[in-house]
Amino acid sequence: MDLDVVNMFVIAGGTLAIPILAFVASFLLWPAALIRIYYWYWRRTLGMQVRYVHHEDYQFCYSFRGRPGHRPSILMLHGFSAHKDMWLSVVKFLPKNLHLVCVDMPGHEGTTRSSLDDLSIDGQVKRIHQFVECLKLNKKPFHLVGTSMGGHVAGVYAAYYPSDISSLSLVCPAGLQYSTDNQFVQRLKELQEPEAVEKIPLIPSTPEEMSEMLQLCSYVRFKVPQQILQGLVDVRIPHNSFYRKLFLEIVSEKSRYCLHQNMDKIKVPTLIIWGKQDQVLDVCGADILAKSINNCQVELLENCGHSVVMERPRKTAKLIVDFLASVHSTDNNKKLD
Repeated sequence: MDLDVVNMFVIAGGTLAIPILAFVASFLLWPAALIRIYYWYWRRTLGMQVRYVHHEDYQFCYSFRGRPGHRPSILMLHGFSAHKDMWLSVVKFLPKNLHLVCVDMPGHEGTTRSSLDDLSIDGQVKRIHQFVECLKLNKKPFHLVGTSMGGHVAGVYAAYYPSDISSLSLVCPAGLQYSTDNQFVQRLKELQEPEAVEKIPLIPSTPEEMSEMLQLCSYVRFKVPQQILQGLVDVRIPHNSFYRKLFLEIVSEKSRYCLHQNMDKIKVPTLIIWGKQDQVLDVCGADILAKSINNCQVELLENCGHSVVMERPRKTAKLIVDFLASVHSTDNNKKLD
């Protein structure tokens, strides 16, 4: 090989070595920071902008893309201990001409966390309604999407504020009462003693517990490097006391079956998406909802667990888009009639 070419590779290697070493060092020493940068980069790539809005002294943090148009806006509510960016994997496959809004739920990420806040499902529904009013999102009925705890809140919101909603998508929502408890719920009931609150499976505090939680929530077995697991834990640990307080509130007698108690009040067209292998919330919940909601479409996903949004983002996006198209087409036909 020509000496000049060898020198070129040596120089190029030296030039690249610094950023590569810096990346490796960051990965090993500051995995939590890398995870934040990752979400920032993904939001930027997908055109999602972060904004803040206030209701009196309460701050909501949200991301959005697009503007309200002839199609309904879409408001997306994340699950327990997650944040607005969990929807990015779905946003990637949604048309860019849709107006999307992803909000941090009460106490999560950039939204106000207050010891005085009502974290019950009713309390969260009221907060989300305040957010909707602040953005004037209900100037025209919008499509509401929620998963897990966010699905619980979304379903109750549709029951409490029917005029705000044009249609609804519930992705493996919490809040239903089953005839028999699955293994996960049985385990939770054993943890209701005060001294056991530190052992809630959905609130990991070590990389090993994080790995167990991912296996619980996902049918797909992700091979996550130890450093990423550590980073995910590092991001969560400062918030774990809040997550415990929130968890105990949403499984309390006041909140646990709030969706079940209000599902017959849901009158808008509703899409139910559920992973058949969900170990957290049993898939038979889809049938419970379908029997109580008149205009209801059920989609059960094979080889999919509780983390539908993460495991099957493309399919989730397609189901929502197709559902919206069918509902929108039906509405237009009714107007013509």
